[in-house]
Amino acid sequence: MLNFRLLGLTLFCCVTLLAASGVAQDNPPSQGPSEHWGGHGRPDPAKRTEMLTKQLSLTSDQQPKVLDLMKSEQSQMEKVRSDSSLSQDDRRAKMTDIRKSTDDQVRALLNPDQQKKFDEMQSRREQWQGHHHDGQKSGPPSDSSDQK
Repeated sequence: MLNFRLLGLTLFCCVTLLAASGVAQDNPPSQGPSEHWGGHGRPDPAKRTEMLTKQLSLTSDQQPKVLDLMKSEQSQMEKVRSDSSLSQDDRRAKMTDIRKSTDDQVRALLNPDQQKKFDEMQSRREQWQGHHHDGQKSGPPSDSSDQK
């Protein structure tokens, strides 16, 4: 009788594990922002330019210039990521410098109203990054223009 119960319990556990693994395979983990953006925390240059175009109302003259800056940043970032001679801290510092340089160059292309919106977006991003690095795991700030 004890062997029959043990066999039943073992069978029940096996069926439960198989069912759980089947459900896990049917429901892959959702993509976070960095996976959605190519695994690096920022969307590709075209998507970033499109987002900035919507948020800042970039002109047709500004758009290709911003796109070129975003492409240049992406290229520089890839070089830093692939440089195995850099420590993690050095890599982070170089990437921060590249980001700041790109942001400064983008800002220089903007008119005063756009600069004000851009500065507000940057401020929200910095606040989010500060909270994120303090261990809080909320999503990135929404840089939509309907926040005022």
